[in-house]
Amino acid sequence: MRMTVIGTGYLGATHAACMAELGHEVLGVDVDEAKIASLSEGKVPFYEPGLPEVLARGAEAGRLGFSTSFEQAAAFASVHFLGVGTPQQKGSYAAELRFVRSAIESLVPLLEGEHVIFGKSTVPVGTAAELQELADSLARPGASVEIAWNPEFLREGYAVRDTITPDRIVVGVRAGDSRAEAIAREVYATPLAQGTPFIVSNLATAELVKVSANAFLATKISFINAVSEVCEAAGADVTVLADAIGYDDRIGRKFLGAGLGFGGGCLPKDIRAFMARAGELGANEALTFLREVDAINMRRREHMVQLAKKACGGSLIGTSVTVLGCAFKPNSDDVRDSPALNVAGQLSLQGAQTTVYDPQAMSNARAIFPTLHYADSAAEALQGADLVVLATEWREFVELDPVATKQLVRTPVIIDGRNVLDASAWIDAGWTYKALGRNF
Repeated sequence: MRMTVIGTGYLGATHAACMAELGHEVLGVDVDEAKIASLSEGKVPFYEPGLPEVLARGAEAGRLGFSTSFEQAAAFASVHFLGVGTPQQKGSYAAELRFVRSAIESLVPLLEGEHVIFGKSTVPVGTAAELQELADSLARPGASVEIAWNPEFLREGYAVRDTITPDRIVVGVRAGDSRAEAIAREVYATPLAQGTPFIVSNLATAELVKVSANAFLATKISFINAVSEVCEAAGADVTVLADAIGYDDRIGRKFLGAGLGFGGGCLPKDIRAFMARAGELGANEALTFLREVDAINMRRREHMVQLAKKACGGSLIGTSVTVLGCAFKPNSDDVRDSPALNVAGQLSLQGAQTTVYDPQAMSNARAIFPTLHYADSAAEALQGADLVVLATEWREFVELDPVATKQLVRTPVIIDGRNVLDASAWIDAGWTYKALGRNF
């Protein structure tokens, strides 16, 4: 099939490249000329494992191109995917939808014939219906535009796999006459042939699926982090506790890793937008628990700083602290709302000489916290440290040799902010080992 992808950020660029990988002819469109130029040269402007190779294959096969022209997009295909950003509004929990509306306003007046636009961005419930009204008001005489919703479920670091072999495909379609389901089945013919579940719903349900999934995951993370606070107070071990309750198949072990909490460009802003939209719909009390989920998550960062201060004798002034990781999660260069970077910044503001190392995210981190020290390697970052904080669970950090690492630091004290290290090995090597939700 021929299709366009409007918006070439993390979501859009990945979707465009992966649709070309599935054999479709794809045109990615964006108003950001620098981004389009980079993608046209085969350069991915963010870190995502496997995506550069997929991008290159699509371009070499002639199935993938990029443009800043909505006129070209309108003439190129009758199937369009909308993958622009929906950040949190300034001064509000609500999602900012001006980029979504702008894309519709730029594309629809140029369309001729029958078109289907599949929204992929995470939006407040009711947005698709509003966009359908907007599209109807902008469409040329004789042209028809159907708005459908096809939420994305990408995990940063695994986005290529999640697009090409998704664990489910959800399509929300309007009531009455709709072409969207048939077109979506053609778009996703390859994963459907491999048995991927295909769920068709109305528009509102499809819009709610992604934000509901994120809210549930955020709640699960904050639950175990709340329990970890009790574990610290009671002398229990949250990792053993999580293992024990994780064997219950009604609960499961995934997302029960106590630590610094969640961040990134999705979970924090999505749960806040969910709360805001519930209030607008009159369901004010339905999601009030998410305020506590958010509060628990933010509290983890301050708790880590206090633990670091205690480990340094009550004051961080003049201490040399190494923070391993600044991306919000491993296999990503995304530092949006990153707990790791937030902690590094707070440590610095409280007087520590803070040195950061991350395999991928330091360029993005420098743009936010230019006053931190950034090392070119873990070994350089660790040199002469009074305290080491593992803040992002990159494999490189998990596999550090505690004996060799001890030779680099001034004082062998480490705080495992993600509960991923072998505590016994580090203690046996002579380290003072601390972790959130555990007592050593």
